[in-house]
Amino acid sequence: MSNSEVLVEMRQIEKSYGRVQALRDVNLTIRKGEIIGLLGDNGAGKSTLIKVLSGAVPYTSGRIIIKGREVFLRSTNDAIRSGIETIYQDSALVPQLSIARNLFLGRELTTGPGILDRLDHERMNTVAAKLLKRVGISKNIPPTTPIGSLSGGERQAVAIARAMHFDSELIILDEPTNNLGVAETQGVLRFVREARDTGHSCIFIAHNIHHVFQVVDRMVVMRRGTIVADDLSPKSCSIQEVEDIITGEHIAIDRVEAVA
Repeated sequence: MSNSEVLVEMRQIEKSYGRVQALRDVNLTIRKGEIIGLLGDNGAGKSTLIKVLSGAVPYTSGRIIIKGREVFLRSTNDAIRSGIETIYQDSALVPQLSIARNLFLGRELTTGPGILDRLDHERMNTVAAKLLKRVGISKNIPPTTPIGSLSGGERQAVAIARAMHFDSELIILDEPTNNLGVAETQGVLRFVREARDTGHSCIFIAHNIHHVFQVVDRMVVMRRGTIVADDLSPKSCSIQEVEDIITGEHIAIDRVEAVA
């Protein structure tokens, strides 16, 4: 594991829904400028973990520490204020609004004195145009273009650009390449690398392990609500080895060898 500065620590996180324990004694450290691949089968606890970290659901017990200070994430706004932005499959964008309006949704730039202020469309459009180029959209798409007319990959680019512009220190990407074509997928993976190169940390959740291997520094595997491996490197592990850890096959192999 890198010795770079710790950004987020999750310590002994537990989450129960009645008798169902979705998370059990989860400990996870995220460092600045690190891309982590969060892997696991359906029901492994990945979604619950990111919902806890994004403030969408409360955790039953445990501690979350950001830059050395314990925080209490009671809402997604708490998480955003703490520098955590989550980008879901649907990108949480409003199709009818323009690219610029979506980039600044809830954080619009205004002009004018006090209660008479109004939206500063010119400044938002200017910033949006620069952001689109920064995240690698080479086509000359006007920032006034409605989000609904963009491709899936372009929408993901806008969502990532929004997180990068508002200086979110941790960007959580939930299945960002799902249902995208080959070219668009490569574009999203390029955006993830760009985020790391500009000092952002990322948690990358994807069922396609090949995509994960292309961009992450470290892989974390969950199974049955707990972390079973947290320091797997794409440089030293094979895809098959990681898949065996995800399914639990490596445990069965170990037991067979022990009996033999």
